[in-house]
Amino acid sequence: MKSWDAIVVGAGHNGLVNACYLQRAGLDVLVVEKNEWVGGAAVSRSLTPGFLYSNCSYVCSLFRPEIMRDLELPKHGLQVISYEGGAVFTRDGDYLANYRDHHAHRREFARFSKKDAEAYDRYARDVTRQCRFIQPLLMRTAPDPTSLKPRDIGELLYLGRKFAGLGAREMADTLRFWTMSISDFLDEYFETDVIKANFALSGIIGTALGPMSPGTAYVLLHHYMGEVDGSVGAWGYARGGMGAITRALADSFRAAGGTIRTEAEVERILVENGRAGGVVLAGGEEIRGKLVVSNADVKRTFLKFVEEKELPDIFLRRVKNFRMRGSSGKVNIALDSMPEFPALPPDSPCLRADMHFTDSVERMERGYDDWKAGRWSADPFLDMVIPTTLDPTMAPPGKHFMSCFVQYCPPKVEGRDWTDADRDAFGETVISQIADYSPGFRDRIVHMEIRTPRELEAEVGLTEGNIFQGELTFDQLLFNRPVPGYAQYRSPIGGLYICGSSTHPGGGVMGAPGRNAASEILRDLSRGAKHMSPAHDVI
Repeated sequence: MKSWDAIVVGAGHNGLVNACYLQRAGLDVLVVEKNEWVGGAAVSRSLTPGFLYSNCSYVCSLFRPEIMRDLELPKHGLQVISYEGGAVFTRDGDYLANYRDHHAHRREFARFSKKDAEAYDRYARDVTRQCRFIQPLLMRTAPDPTSLKPRDIGELLYLGRKFAGLGAREMADTLRFWTMSISDFLDEYFETDVIKANFALSGIIGTALGPMSPGTAYVLLHHYMGEVDGSVGAWGYARGGMGAITRALADSFRAAGGTIRTEAEVERILVENGRAGGVVLAGGEEIRGKLVVSNADVKRTFLKFVEEKELPDIFLRRVKNFRMRGSSGKVNIALDSMPEFPALPPDSPCLRADMHFTDSVERMERGYDDWKAGRWSADPFLDMVIPTTLDPTMAPPGKHFMSCFVQYCPPKVEGRDWTDADRDAFGETVISQIADYSPGFRDRIVHMEIRTPRELEAEVGLTEGNIFQGELTFDQLLFNRPVPGYAQYRSPIGGLYICGSSTHPGGGVMGAPGRNAASEILRDLSRGAKHMSPAHDVI
């Protein structure tokens, strides 16, 4: 029986990034994936003739440029199209436009409040300062603060020097920022409801917290640290849908000699004498490997794939307590023509970016109140995009694909499992909100895919449908992610590593967890990593 150098569980983007780096370092790597396709949550699927859906993740910004270059992803077909603009529709028939150009954005704010337009420069400066502090940490392994190893001490000193370099006032601002709510943070700059709502959305996406919950200010930062073609903070569409990213990764992996097996669901990770020795598939087949890397979330990895007797009690308890609460749903819609939004000028650039209908922080918080009661939001927050305005490859000529990310959507409905009727009613809530702002919208619908946390967990393996594989709050970041003492991609079991978004630096289609885990694995194997570019600052 063949024994692989490494077996990677899960062909999501982090698993593929990890596998690419290990394969290029000379290891013989096998990726096993339960679905018949690769991609995990970064996937493009044709569910109705002629249309291609980004049916989970839907926009691109966070994916690290160092990884794109190292793995030659443009050579394998990856192209990201930056979008500009966006809009928040207001209930009185107006809208707040978003523009990539700073001065145009500022002028739009002045249409609502001259004071807020003046405050925008200060806001942009302060958020950029926070990005500069945190961004270099994304591609570094978090130190263990309890360790006396020279490398951990060196990383702690690095953190200390960065923090000390901020200055006394900025130190205080940073500590406040990481722990405060996005609502309180925005109140320090702006007075207008719709402007605050415009920024608050980045503090709640994918998070089981409301805009008034402490810790949501950092979630905003997490969404600001990306780039497209060197344009910091920009977002865009992967041409051909988000599956273009994972297809390019899979092609890069295969080009380096790697092997991918689909329809190979892992039932158990083999553990022998305290070390991982391979995996057992759902049909009973054993595949041997010298080490195993799990791209599954931390709960699925250690509570499903590994027997409890193999793990220390305190580790198990902390894994069980790791917060991973689903809060999001997704509605994908095929349209036979471009929808109309009377509030916007004809052919507005706002149509070619993300659009929202929640024009106050209070409305967002009311939506969160529904989630706490175990209901989907009666007045949901939608992050709505129409990628086919810039990428015509995803629909037939003249037709369009619309993606709606929906907040809030609970993992259980008032304590019970979702039913198909619940799912359909949830989808109707989304369609009703869009139709309020777009006359004739229902008549344009050709096909819909409605995804609740039930579907996200069953298909993609995201526990409770949590898109970040764990909440991005201060107590679950850096050396606390996912478990204190095990934030360096290792586990209590020798030869078993984790590389998914449950690890530092967290979720989003970023690739950093997979890349960082590969670096640690190669360090343990005493192998060089010349093929791995160091992180660079872009802000």
